Parts: sequence; structure tokens; C-alpha cells
Amino acid sequence: MPSPSQDPSADAPSPGPELLGTRLRLLLSLLDDGVAAVHDHLGLEGVRPRYVPALRALAADGPSSIQELAAATAVTHSAASQTVAQLVREGLVTVGPGRDGRRRIASLTARAESLLPVLDAEWRATAAAAAAFEAELSFPLSELIGEALEALRRRPMHKRILDAAPLPTRHGR
Repeated sequence: MPSPSQDPSADAPSPGPELLGTRLRLLLSLLDDGVAAVHDHLGLEGVRPRYVPALRALAADGPSSIQELAAATAVTHSAASQTVAQLVREGLVTVGPGRDGRRRIASLTARAESLLPVLDAEWRATAAAAAAFEAELSFPLSELIGEALEALRRRPMHKRILDAAPLPTRHGR
């Protein structure tokens, strides 16, 4: 892959809001790939960046339900459930029934606990790097993301799209 200075599209004007989702996915990919490269450097085999918030929440709070993990990591229940399933496959978490039998409770494995000192150090380094990255921007990205999420909670994107222009349905109505 060419470096940004060799990339002919690097000098192209930035697309407008019509490619917002595409550009956000690219940004997320660049951020996650950077953290994943650090994980590789540290020998954290099988630990993806998306796992670390859940592992840290379990370390801090102890065994937790999927719902509790979702709240602690600010993701949907579905996303937390998928992450826990992946953590189980990687041998980082076990899942068992809760006291009432209706909830599944995730717990760290000994392997995950042994990785916590390295993960905590990586977390602190990543937070420092993120703060330095934001300092290069004209507006802190973390604040902008918060504002964007709040705006979409007030009025979801599908409503914004449908209000922007009348759209034909599959049946031409």
C-alpha cells in the first residue's frame, strides 16, 4: 500500500457528508489497525482491540452479565454478546448461567488475568496517544463523536434521510 505521500488521492479534496459512513469506517479501521499492531508487537495473540474494554470491565467489576458488560463498555447488547462469544473462543472468558438461570455471566479466565498488566499498560499508552492525536485536530474527535451520537439519539439517521427528500419505494409509491 502506498504511503500517504505517495497516494494520489491524498491531495484530492475531502469528500463531503455523502461519504460520511465510508470515511468513518476508514478512520475506525486506521485506529483499530494501529492498536492491533501494538498488540502484535506486545505478543498479545488473539486479543483484538475491541476485546480490551470488555476485559478491563470484567477485571474491574468481576463476573458480569452481557447486559452489564454492554452498559460498562457503551455498546449494544448484541455487540457485547458477540464480543463475549469471541472472547470465549479465544480462551479469555468463560460464560455460565446466572443465579436466576436467565442471564449469562461472563468471567475472566486465568489466561486473561495474566494479560491484564500488559493490557493496562497498552490502555494507558493508547489513551496518551489518542490525547496527542486529538491535540493535532481543530476540534477534539471524542467531543464530536459524543455530539454526533446525541444528535442521532434525538433524531435517527433513517428519519433524517426520509425527511431530506421523497424516495420511491420498491413498488413505485
